[in-house]
This record gives sequence, structure tokens and C-alpha cells, in this order.
Amino acid sequence: MHFKLLVAIVEDRRTNKVIEAARKAGATGVTVVNDARGQGLHPQKTFLGLSVSAMRDLVLVLAEEHRARAVLEAMAEAGGFERDKGAGIAFQLDVEDAIGLSEQIRAILPEVEEEL
Repeated sequence: MHFKLLVAIVEDRRTNKVIEAARKAGATGVTVVNDARGQGLHPQKTFLGLSVSAMRDLVLVLAEEHRARAVLEAMAEAGGFERDKGAGIAFQLDVEDAIGLSEQIRAILPEVEEEL
């Protein structure tokens, strides 16, 4: 079984919606790293040296490759990544190997067996 790592950098107020959408689309688990910072095309404004931008969360999902695109699209839609400027971004990376997923594999195997 092959996996993709889905990475979303999400405005923190949208994180729960993104997680819920990922789960509904077939994600079997999610890891969230809080309080990420970064800059896009245009650096955020500051006030007396303090950033006035919203905090971001890093949402990580390890998804079975046949489900990955649907999960990625669901996360993007729920987060408004294409709709709302600065809402967040999402992308996927190939995973060469993964360990510790036996419970998730048993849970999704019957559903993706035909596609393997």
C-alpha cells in the first residue's frame, strides 16, 4: 500500500473545518502543529514590530494514495484556499515508506482493495 503526505498550512480559525473535511473524505488520522508562522507573496504588515497576521496551523495527513486527491481537495474547499486570500495552502508529497500504520491499513484495506 502506498501513501501520500498531505500538508496544509491553515489559518488557525479554519483548522477544525479542514480536519473535519479530511476525515469525511477518508483520512484515518490527522496531526496538527500549532502556531506556525510564514510569509506569502506579500509580507504581512506589522504594528510596532509585531505581526498583525493570523496564526497558522500545520495540518498533516498521511493518506492512502487512491484517497489522497479527494482528501486534499476536501481540505482545500473547507479551508477556502482558492476562495479566500491568505486562507492557506495545501499540497501532497509522495511517501516512500511508512511504519506504524497497521491499524489504519486494516481499516481501509477493504475499501481500496480493488484499486491496489
